Amino acid sequence: MSRIGNKPIEVPEGVEVKIDGHKITVKGPKGTLEREVHKDITLEMNGNTIKVIRKDDEAINKSLHGLTRTLINNMIIGVKDEFSKELQINGVGYRVQKQGNNLNLTLGYSHPVIFEAPAGITFDVPNPNTIIVRGVDKELVGQTAAVVRSKRVPEVYRGKGIKYADEVIRRKEGKTGK
Repeated sequence: MSRIGNKPIEVPEGVEVKIDGHKITVKGPKGTLEREVHKDITLEMNGNTIKVIRKDDEAINKSLHGLTRTLINNMIIGVKDEFSKELQINGVGYRVQKQGNNLNLTLGYSHPVIFEAPAGITFDVPNPNTIIVRGVDKELVGQTAAVVRSKRVPEVYRGKGIKYADEVIRRKEGKTGK
């Protein structure tokens, strides 16, 4: 029995949910999200609660049950509050500047790296060494943060590069002379 899949999803005030067959649309103060649901999963809405029901107890349907419930819950949280990821830049001369919706990253290369924001993503740059990625879609926020981080992954000897704010870089000891 899926414990997560069986939990009902509460729809808060100010969030509107439309279920049309296997398509769900969630509209809130921060934006609108749509998602197609697998054909073996059905959604039932009673008042302000959504119930996710699977067709049978096959392995694929069991795994989709909890996943679908979590994805719909993330959609509701996203349109109500927004998701964010914080990145930090470490290194001498490494910095970031915001140019419109784009980021201008100086990461030790011979040229600046320009990163364009995908649709639905906004960047905040409170200081030259911090980037905050914001958006209503949790998957897109995480993927965008991962792509920005991949422009200069932190190295293990000096810790230079772009890392998540809560990430801990395990440092290696360098070569030691005899």
